[in-house]
Amino acid sequence: MNKKNLLARKNNKDQELKKLAILSDRDLFLNLRTSLQGLSEEDAQSRLEEYGPNEVSAQKPTPAILLFLQAFNDPFVYVLALLAIVSLLTSDFEAAIVMTIMILASVLITFIQEYRSQKASIELKEMIENTAAITRNGETKEIPMDEIVPGDILTLATGDMIPADAVLIWTKDLFVNQSSLTGESMPVEKFVPKEAAITEEMTALDLTNLVFMGTDVLSGQGKAIILKTGQQTFFGDIAKNATSKRGKTSFDIGLNRVSKLLLRMVMVLFPLVFLINGLTKGDWSSAFFFAIAVAVGLTPEMLPMIVSSNLAKGALTLSKHKVIVKELASIQNLGSMDVLCTDKTGTITEDRVVLVQHLDPLGNENEQVLDYAFMNSTYQTGWKNLMDIAVINYFEEQDRQLPFQSIQKIDEIPFDFSRRRLTVVMKTDQHQLMITKGAVEEMAAICKYVEINGETLTLTSEIRQQLQAVNEKMNRQGMRVITVAVRRDAHEEAIYSTDDEKEMTLIGFMGFLDPAKASAKPAINSLQQHGVAVKVLTGDNAIVAQKVCQDVGIPAKNYVLGNQVDEMSEEELYQAAETTNLFAKLNPMQKSRIIEALQSKGHTVGFMGDGINDAPALRKADVGISVDTAADITKDASSIILLEKSLSVLEYGVIEGRRVFSNMMKYIKITISSNFGNVFSILVASAFLPFLPMLSLQLLLQNLIYDIAQLTIPWDNVDEEELHAPTKWETKGLLKFTLCIGPISSIFDIVTFFVMWFVFGATTVAQQNLFQTGWFMVGLTTQALVVLMVRTRKIPFLQSRPAPQVFISLLLAVVVGVLVVVTPIAEQFDFVHLPTAYWFWYIGIVVVYMLATQFGKVLYIKVAKEWI
Repeated sequence: MNKKNLLARKNNKDQELKKLAILSDRDLFLNLRTSLQGLSEEDAQSRLEEYGPNEVSAQKPTPAILLFLQAFNDPFVYVLALLAIVSLLTSDFEAAIVMTIMILASVLITFIQEYRSQKASIELKEMIENTAAITRNGETKEIPMDEIVPGDILTLATGDMIPADAVLIWTKDLFVNQSSLTGESMPVEKFVPKEAAITEEMTALDLTNLVFMGTDVLSGQGKAIILKTGQQTFFGDIAKNATSKRGKTSFDIGLNRVSKLLLRMVMVLFPLVFLINGLTKGDWSSAFFFAIAVAVGLTPEMLPMIVSSNLAKGALTLSKHKVIVKELASIQNLGSMDVLCTDKTGTITEDRVVLVQHLDPLGNENEQVLDYAFMNSTYQTGWKNLMDIAVINYFEEQDRQLPFQSIQKIDEIPFDFSRRRLTVVMKTDQHQLMITKGAVEEMAAICKYVEINGETLTLTSEIRQQLQAVNEKMNRQGMRVITVAVRRDAHEEAIYSTDDEKEMTLIGFMGFLDPAKASAKPAINSLQQHGVAVKVLTGDNAIVAQKVCQDVGIPAKNYVLGNQVDEMSEEELYQAAETTNLFAKLNPMQKSRIIEALQSKGHTVGFMGDGINDAPALRKADVGISVDTAADITKDASSIILLEKSLSVLEYGVIEGRRVFSNMMKYIKITISSNFGNVFSILVASAFLPFLPMLSLQLLLQNLIYDIAQLTIPWDNVDEEELHAPTKWETKGLLKFTLCIGPISSIFDIVTFFVMWFVFGATTVAQQNLFQTGWFMVGLTTQALVVLMVRTRKIPFLQSRPAPQVFISLLLAVVVGVLVVVTPIAEQFDFVHLPTAYWFWYIGIVVVYMLATQFGKVLYIKVAKEWI
């Protein structure tokens, strides 16, 4: 929903928020019965019972009845339902009943899987519950977002997700991303205005002192009073439009292609079967119902359930290996991923940063640099990053004391991703001291002087070259470097802004070591061996990143910088992305653009990151991967969350994704090719037989027994060779496989026709039931047992064994078929007693068919150079 539409919503909720926003702090506290000390725990609990959990409809679990109804929303179910309705209207009640049973079976199993998946997902999400800093009883602490109530006092800092609609009562350089509500890509500054700044023409979204659920803090700090929670929030009112959804991934696109291919096959073969049988038999009514049964037989109506079962099983398996799957489709996307883009810090390096050097501008150790960096890190109130923590820990471990009798904080200018620096202002014994630390390049732009051996000098070109040499030496040693600078007595006022970050004096450098993880190199090597190219997309210095890449085995002789990315056309960027493994000095949108360039050329791209600035790239990727310790907005943008910050865990996820995909494709390829072979046999038989080769009800029964036997496919074993390369949805390969393997079954169907015609004399309409019974048994048996032959490219049983569940279910399908034919139930389907001699022919045809299929499989692999 764009901003214009939102501005047009002059509804009661908008007006209510606006009325609260224009109240004074005193009136707000009175209205919401709260104070700066926050609510008491008793009052908070009472309000939680009154207002309910802080959840919107988009976050709540889908009711079971809706899940059941949603299971009907599938193109194959539509086809079956249409055929059932047509049968019902034409009084073919038996066919209508069978198809209704098939619909309900498919829908019920899909519903059970989705319900179990949702339940498991809810349980897993509780492990990664988002929190917010709330003040209660005068104490500020992190509490789960769903426990927040109106009247709570909220503290905001960089990286926080805003948990509810709230009014600000204090801010400091607060910038908020409201794109999920307004579509505006630029951040919005939020502050507490004077009363005159709010006019009647404004809506709630225009007010500078209101923040909303579903948005996030890009930089700065603030305090706010919670006004509305849960469904009463602005976000709750437009949740379906406001939630940021990932675009169509490779999984969605691939499944749609397969669905369209299947439906096209149905549309072509249905009229062919109808016309041939109508013209040759003269009974257009029977021909119509038979064509319907053929259409049903060709349609893999269990496909939605098989897909759901595979993905649900994969999610459960991954959860046991510390991988939480938020979006089921992301499992298959993991399997098809051929490019993994990853941030450097915390993913391929240790999740800790150690301060190893504090140097003056000439590269000598200097304690003043350490003291000032410690003051900057300690007294800043924003989000303390790993370097801040490293400075504080190092200072305390050295048991140092600051060289000042008195220290009083005056102001601070928080860090943001555009400035890439942070400033605190202190009043010390003699000076009002402005201390700034930040990225080397950004700090160089605001420094005019340098302090060497206690003497302040103007920064000349010669000195800048010396500084650059010190910086590069530290970089080559694998260190991350930040610059520390000061400005003494900038002015007497106690309020500072970014305009004061100028004419500063550079006093030295801080060197941090973020060593590569011991597990990173073997994990990356394994990913590369499995066909996944690993690329590093980082905001850090290129030389440091290059050293880390070298340590973990990522070829990075060349690299591309963020400013170069901005100058490239789309085609140039794609070429760079294809040939380059390291991109450095990137901002969040440049990371996202690189991923988009790779996707545009058919790559399935994963992105792994845990920083706030990784959120756009995580949303853009086919599969966004984060960790449970990441910032709230980062976890929200991810589709997979790792409970262990390791590429080794991700490597297991990739393998499991390929296993899931392989089993899905087994069902699709085997079922479609087998069904196509049956339809081809029917076309041949219909042209020559004076009766239908099989009744519509018999064909539907055969299909039902076979489909139920396929329910164990998600648990099948997968050959190691199938896991070595990324998996892709290829409809061309599916069609080629169907046209080559499917007709093999047709040959043996025709052999069966000849046996029933010439050996057992089933040549007349009076003998059609014998013919149909004989073909039913051969058709069901070959259709079931052929799965054992084509589930692997290897020699079945000798080189590759099916899972016990698969083997047993397929044998049971054959047993059920025999029981239907030899027991009294046979009369319900117009089956008749088969001669004893038939069973010898039956065994011979089945055995030779399986051998022929194995030969055809070997020949297909040799010619097509591919398999399932």
